[in-house]
Amino acid sequence: MSNVQNSLDYSLLERLTQTYAPSGIERAVAEQISEIIRPYCDSLTQDKMGNLIAIRKGSGNGKKIMVAAHMDEIGVMITHIDKNGFLRFTPVGGVHITELPHRRVRFSNGRIGVISQEKLDKPADLKLSKLYIDIGAADQDEAEGMVQIGDSAVFTGEFVWAGSRIISKALDDRIGCFVAIEALKRVQTEHEIAFAFTVQEEVGLRGAQTAAFALEPDVALAVDVTLTGDTPKAHPMDVKLGSGVAIKVFDRSMITPPQVKQWMAETAEKERISYQWEVLEAGGTDSGAIHLTKGGIPAGVLSIPTRFVHSPSEMIDTKDVEAAVELLVALLEGPIPF
Repeated sequence: MSNVQNSLDYSLLERLTQTYAPSGIERAVAEQISEIIRPYCDSLTQDKMGNLIAIRKGSGNGKKIMVAAHMDEIGVMITHIDKNGFLRFTPVGGVHITELPHRRVRFSNGRIGVISQEKLDKPADLKLSKLYIDIGAADQDEAEGMVQIGDSAVFTGEFVWAGSRIISKALDDRIGCFVAIEALKRVQTEHEIAFAFTVQEEVGLRGAQTAAFALEPDVALAVDVTLTGDTPKAHPMDVKLGSGVAIKVFDRSMITPPQVKQWMAETAEKERISYQWEVLEAGGTDSGAIHLTKGGIPAGVLSIPTRFVHSPSEMIDTKDVEAAVELLVALLEGPIPF
């Protein structure tokens, strides 16, 4: 085992994943992260959007680097309560409608509901308008005493170990937050590092956009999950669980600049850190918004290979997590050649 593996506190990751924090309501996770990182940063603030910004001053005349990881998770929001106490809802973030029947959701007050469906003549009839949430209410009045229009709920999914792998809800992107926290604890560098734990990524990279505009970094790195191509009959993709941190080449929000890719890969090779190239044909990360800010900011992404993304049973491998921590620390401590 590496020193990183021996020192990582995965109980913190469990706490983060099991915390309620849908897009726009990230306060509980922000409070937990603040408590952990306060001793390790020179300043800690929260901006008007809700982004948590931790500054670690450098020891020399280095550059300013932004590290972004988003705190929010996907969920649903209540749009209507009918006379029988059943709830209609709209997705918050990239929710897969076909996977929703019989999933459980949890509201901020701890109330649990079950998503179910109206009678369908054929499976192809399943769509959002056919779905509802049952919170066990007898009628509308009782339901309105439990939840209100506009309340958000997150999916439930316990934190489970499976050998070297972890299964949980909200690994997207509490694992990115976890990697950033571990790097913040370890890094010693001449560069000034701004760790941005961002809000509302799942609904349009919103927090990262405002944070980058205010911080004006010289370079930025997002830490987020990515898909894999290693399950039966998966869409072809050369990212595998357990094969190392992924360095993003392309997604629908950005094309990584060649100099950033080269810097990341050469650092990984120098430090003998396992890595793989990521070409993601759908989706994006905070770097997609960051690189368009202030006339353009060079940006890259360290990705954690994750199976079953945007489900309550996302799966990661701790070997990839350890590689991500090692590479992020190495990038933050080394020279930036552009």
